[in-house]
Amino acid sequence: MSNHGATELRVKAGKATDHVGHAPARLTPPARTPTPRIDVVPVGKADLSPALPVWRDAIRVRLLGVADATGVSLVLIAAIALLGKSDVAVLALAGMPIVVALFKLAGLYDRDELRLVPSTLDETPRLLQLTGLLALAATALLPLVLPGRLDGGEIVTLWASLFATVVAGRVLARATARRLSPVENCLVIGDIDQADRIRETLAASQARALVAACLPLRDKDVHDLGGPDIIRSLVRDLQVRRIIVAPPVSGSSGAVDMIRLAKAVGVRVSVVPEMLAAVGSVVEFDDINGTAMLGIRQFGIPRSAHLIKRAFDIVVTTIALVAAGPLLLAVAVAVRLDSRGPIFFRQIRVGRNGRRFWMIKFRSMVADADSHKDALRSLSNIEDGLFKVADDPRVTRVGRFLRSSSLDELPQLLNVLRGEMSLVGPRPLVVDEDEKVLGLYRSRLHVTPGMTGPWQVLGTRVSLDQMVAIDYRYVAGWSLWLDVKIMLRTVRHVARRGNV
Repeated sequence: MSNHGATELRVKAGKATDHVGHAPARLTPPARTPTPRIDVVPVGKADLSPALPVWRDAIRVRLLGVADATGVSLVLIAAIALLGKSDVAVLALAGMPIVVALFKLAGLYDRDELRLVPSTLDETPRLLQLTGLLALAATALLPLVLPGRLDGGEIVTLWASLFATVVAGRVLARATARRLSPVENCLVIGDIDQADRIRETLAASQARALVAACLPLRDKDVHDLGGPDIIRSLVRDLQVRRIIVAPPVSGSSGAVDMIRLAKAVGVRVSVVPEMLAAVGSVVEFDDINGTAMLGIRQFGIPRSAHLIKRAFDIVVTTIALVAAGPLLLAVAVAVRLDSRGPIFFRQIRVGRNGRRFWMIKFRSMVADADSHKDALRSLSNIEDGLFKVADDPRVTRVGRFLRSSSLDELPQLLNVLRGEMSLVGPRPLVVDEDEKVLGLYRSRLHVTPGMTGPWQVLGTRVSLDQMVAIDYRYVAGWSLWLDVKIMLRTVRHVARRGNV
C-alpha cells in the first residue's frame, strides 16, 4: 500500500502539528498506571486492515519450503528417469524433508523475517554451496538404486540443475508471497528526520512495508517511559509489525536502551546502524570472555583484490564488446542521422586517485549542449551540487531513448578496457562536482570509478552528500560478489526503467 500523499507532521516545541497547525491525536496506552504522555508523529498512512490469519504472516517461509523441496525432488526424479529407472524415481520424494531441514539449518528460512526486502540474489552463494552438497549426496546415494556411477560431467549437470531450479523456485515463491502477504506497518523510534528518510526509502524500494508513525525519543525519554507498555499500546493501535530503531546519535547512551525496549515488545525489530556507514558491511564479531568486539577490515581494496577486479573487468568487457558490436554500430548510425554533431561525447572526469581522463558516451544532446548549461542551472531539481534537469530540452530524440535504455553508456566499455574505469565502482564526477567532495569522503577515489555503482540501482535520485556516503560504504565493504550483484541489479533496473 502506498503512503504517497499522506499528511506529514513535525515536532515543534514538544508538540506535533500538521501543515495547517492542527494537532494530531495523541496515542496513549490504557490508563492502568500513570505513564508519561508521548507525542507520536504520523509520517505515513498506516494499513489498518482487519487482522489476517496467522498463515498469511508466515506465508513467505512456507512457500519457500515448498519451492525448495519441490524443486530438488523434481530434478532428482528427472535425473533418475533419464538414467532409465523411472520405476524408482518416486523415491526422490523421500528426500524432501531432508532438503527442508538442511536449508533450515543453514538459516535460509529465518533471514526473511529479519529483512524488510528479502532477496534471493543475496543468498545465491549459500544456495550454490548447499545445492553442491546435495549433488554430492545424490551422487553417493544413486548407486543404491542405479547400476554404475555418475561421471564428472553428469555431476556438474546435476549440480547446475539443482541450483537453477532452487533459485527460480525461490524467486517465484517470494513474488507470490509479496502479492499475498499483508503490508508491514512500521513504527520508528528515535529521530524524526530519520523516519522521513526511511519512509521515502521504503516507498522507492520493493519493500512490502511503510512507516506509519514515529515516536521521537531522546536519551532521557527512553528512561522516562518506564517500560515497554506504552510501546505495546502503539503497536496494538497502529497494528505495527516492525519497530525500526533510529537513534539520533549512533553513540548515544540511549541507543542500546531503545533497542532493548523495542525487543521487549515482541515484534520484529530493525536498527539503523549509523556506525556501519563508516566501517562498512565486512565485519567480524569477536567474543573475548564475554566482551564483544567488532573486527573491521582495513579501508580500501587490497592490491590482490584490485588484480582480481581488473581481470574480471577485462574478461567481461571483452565478451560484452564482441556481443554488442552490431548494436554499437546501429546506435552510432542512429546518432549521426538524428542530429548534427559527433557520434561520441567526450568529457573530462575525475578517476582513481584524482587522475583525470576522457570519459566516452554516445552523444545524446545537441552538439552545443554545454553552452546552454548555465541557462538551465536554475531548473536543476537536485540539490547539494549535482546538476540534473528533468526533461532536459538539450536531449535529442534518439538521445532520449538512449538515456532511458542506458545505451548511451556502452562506449564506456572502452574506458574499462583502458583501465580508466571499472564495470562497477563509484561514479566518476566532473571536475566541478568532484571539488565539492571534501574530507574523508574523498576516499571514494581509492578505487577505479565504474560504469554503474551502488546508488545507480536504487530507483530514486540522490543528492551529492548521499551519493558520496553510499560510495564510501561500497569501498569499505567491497567484494567481487558485491560487484556481481550490482551488475545484475543494474540490468533489472534498466529493464524496468526503459521497458527493454
